[in-house]
Amino acid sequence: MEHDLAKGPANEAAPTGRGRSRTTKAFWRKIRQPLAQSRFVKNAIASLFAQFVRFVRLTNRLVEGSARFSGGAYTEFEPGIIALWHGQHLLTPAYYPKRKPLVAMVSRSADAELNALMLEKFGIEAVRGSGGRENARHLDKGGAKALIALKKSLGAGKNVAMIADIPHGTPRDAGLGIVLLARLSGRPLLPVAITTSRRKVLEKSWDKTTINLPFGRSSIVIGTPIFVAAGADEAEMERKRQEVTVALNAATAEAYRLVDAPR
Repeated sequence: MEHDLAKGPANEAAPTGRGRSRTTKAFWRKIRQPLAQSRFVKNAIASLFAQFVRFVRLTNRLVEGSARFSGGAYTEFEPGIIALWHGQHLLTPAYYPKRKPLVAMVSRSADAELNALMLEKFGIEAVRGSGGRENARHLDKGGAKALIALKKSLGAGKNVAMIADIPHGTPRDAGLGIVLLARLSGRPLLPVAITTSRRKVLEKSWDKTTINLPFGRSSIVIGTPIFVAAGADEAEMERKRQEVTVALNAATAEAYRLVDAPR
């Protein structure tokens, strides 16, 4: 009898695994929003991301045939517009030379705020806006302001970095926004790809985001600079958009070839 009483009432039994799972999910839903709005939490996460990217850079030696952002044949094209693909751009802050001014366009979405905070950890200035655009004649107000800010940065002698494809559009297909910036500024587009031999591709993400991993090899490829004439009409802008797409895909393929080649 005493043994049975010690067990307690049946309805006070310990929660099952499924019950614990529901409790955990409910708790996470309750705290997720406050965490997402916490500047302290976002700064902490951005710092962790920055440290990880630095670690990847330190543990992946550049292979022979890689380009460099400083010196060499590309100095004469500075200040320039560094063109990158979504999901392939994450290593750029760690490979870009320290103390060399860089301004990067970052989306105004809440998710992209972490990207902006991480850039700050590398001393890179972030301009918030959406610059991909399918139609350069119909930029929204925020996108237009961002392009003006980037144009001013180029005029001040700073390089700028911009994602070429449109968020949640067709991956690895350039939008007209980056071409418009080249036309307005008169500065060349530099197709850039950076990758590592050890990497994880998030296949379910729209842009096949690549998470670069430590302890391998890395490569940087900078394609032939692309200029856009100040008087380029719509047909010429479309041709240049296609040229950027081809050049960036070629740079990406070459970067992968360099790190994946047998050693």
